[in-house]
Amino acid sequence: MNDHYYSADPTSEHKYQTAEWTYRGHALRFTTDAGVFSKGEVDYGTAVLLKALPENMAGRVLDLGCGWGAVGVSLDKAYPDCDIVMSDVNRRALELSEKNAKANGVSVQIVESDGLENVPGSFDYIITNPPIRAGKQVIYKMFSDSADRLTENGQLFLVIRKQQGAESALKYLKTIFSEVDTIEKSGGFWVIRCGGGKQHEV
Repeated sequence: MNDHYYSADPTSEHKYQTAEWTYRGHALRFTTDAGVFSKGEVDYGTAVLLKALPENMAGRVLDLGCGWGAVGVSLDKAYPDCDIVMSDVNRRALELSEKNAKANGVSVQIVESDGLENVPGSFDYIITNPPIRAGKQVIYKMFSDSADRLTENGQLFLVIRKQQGAESALKYLKTIFSEVDTIEKSGGFWVIRCGGGKQHEV
């Protein structure tokens, strides 16, 4: 069976690589590995997502599907008033996230979870570069579950490539959230912001 970055226990041979990245003036260094999304670099979609986030954020933040930790570690460095939780189903990713958090001097909570299943509490922000290759059923559930876990004024930020279903995802998100906006488009990637509370089911 082939490994995917959304496998719980990747069996592929380890191939460690270093990724360097600067976010809002903070120079960061990460260890990446085979069997985890975006080996060796911060992928373009994640970079577009991070750069599109508000200048100021405070409160409880979930990096949903954290991979080796690019989003969560970057956010903890750049937003000192945020309490960061990072979750993933991939145990290799979680080990890397823990290692990368320590290496970059940040304190985050790391949770093994399939989607939001094991993630406790509610959030002011949920940030995700969703696992597109896991399929529409998986990522749409992540979106719907996120709506249930946001605070009253909470927001979901996600990035999705146009050719991988950004337009259909946007339509679906509008059935869940009261407010949905595309706040950035770059290199075929769309950054979508959702808020205003969950739509009442008819």
